Amino acid sequence: MNKICLWSGPRNISTALMYSFAQRDDTKVVDEPLYGHYLLVTGIKHPGRKEIMAEVNCDGKSVMDGLLKMNNLDGKKVLFLKQMTKHLVEIEHDFLPKFKNIFLIRDPKDMLPSFAVNIPKPNLADTGLDLQWKLYKSLKSLGNKPIVVDAKELLMNPENILKQLCTHLNLEFVDSMLSWPAEPRKEDGIWAKYWYQSLHKSTGFQSYQAKPNFPVELKQVLSECMPYYEKLLSKAIQANQEKV
Repeated sequence: MNKICLWSGPRNISTALMYSFAQRDDTKVVDEPLYGHYLLVTGIKHPGRKEIMAEVNCDGKSVMDGLLKMNNLDGKKVLFLKQMTKHLVEIEHDFLPKFKNIFLIRDPKDMLPSFAVNIPKPNLADTGLDLQWKLYKSLKSLGNKPIVVDAKELLMNPENILKQLCTHLNLEFVDSMLSWPAEPRKEDGIWAKYWYQSLHKSTGFQSYQAKPNFPVELKQVLSECMPYYEKLLSKAIQANQEKV
């Protein structure tokens, strides 16, 4: 079975990419399986915290052990886990090499203003960028061949980037990955009502639009994020010169 972990930061169009993979007939997607674990061990206050923790398994090791053992997926041959990098707290990382790993990044100048709407005063750890870079280097040293996808590149040319991504994952690209119905999905986490409102109105990847007027109060965390983003960006899949 082809098992894939998407490691993202917040507001990185990760749910859109999950929706894209959910359109494949051969793929089962799972939305942020370590969210409950993250809320439990950090004590952080997120929208819907109590409701989420009452609904999901908050034992991170148990969650990942179960997913690694999952082989009978009603005939589906691909397991796609949408994960937040910052959820990897107080849990061993030894399961990562057993997956094909994708790191989804987004320019902090675009990401931070969007994230701050829900989480005021975000810090570097909230973005997961520093951990993404650490994990990327670690997996490379183990021969795991992690893949980096930049949100801007994906939004500007989704078909091209998705085709390259599928090639790296030893999957056949299918056109259905480019669009989906404008509605909630059964795979959505219980937290969808707090975070996915705009996505539920979409039918595919939205055109890239830069964020105007970056907030002054976020410039310090921006300066901390940019070196990690730039390192990861240098490893990212780039759209071909000719659009497909």
